[in-house]
Amino acid sequence: MKTTFLAIITAGACATTTHQAPAEHIVSPAAQVHPDSGRPPYTSADVHFMTGMIGHHAQAVLIAGWAPSHAASAAVRALCERIVVGQRDEIALMQRWLRERHEPVPEADPAHYTMPGMDPSMLMPGMLTAEQLAQLDRARGAEFDRLFLTFMIQHHQGAITLVNQLFGSPGGGEQETVFRFASDVFADQSTEIDRMNRMLDAFNRSPQ
Repeated sequence: MKTTFLAIITAGACATTTHQAPAEHIVSPAAQVHPDSGRPPYTSADVHFMTGMIGHHAQAVLIAGWAPSHAASAAVRALCERIVVGQRDEIALMQRWLRERHEPVPEADPAHYTMPGMDPSMLMPGMLTAEQLAQLDRARGAEFDRLFLTFMIQHHQGAITLVNQLFGSPGGGEQETVFRFASDVFADQSTEIDRMNRMLDAFNRSPQ
């Protein structure tokens, strides 16, 4: 029986906190869970994860796409470009995986997941509320940079929580494609959390 994962990053971290849990303290799920060819091809937990991560990624693509129009710095724009390209590709992978198994395939529309007045407890871990989205959309320049990094750290932490939940469910994450994708999300977003924390520290030390 695989070891149940403990979610060691708190979901929905306070959006105003600038220092977040460093990625190097996270234990990779791939180190504890291994695909088992004797298991069923996939589970309901796999479907739930792939379905939910489409909306989660869609919100990241949305806000990262604001960087050029919101006067983001060159460093933040470069980060945002990587997020947009990488997560769009992953959305296509998840949609294809669901379609090949004749499962419902949601559209990558973040508006379906964040509505004004929506109870924040109903959001997936790490997703920005309608109020946070509006706050970020109003920001420009250095203010946008700081808010974007703070909110995207929160967002990435939520994705790691979702991976922990997947691997903590019976049989979850043992189908090969889901295992590889979830492990990549865990590794890549942990690395980006560390990078964004360093960027945020540098912005906070710079003259106002």
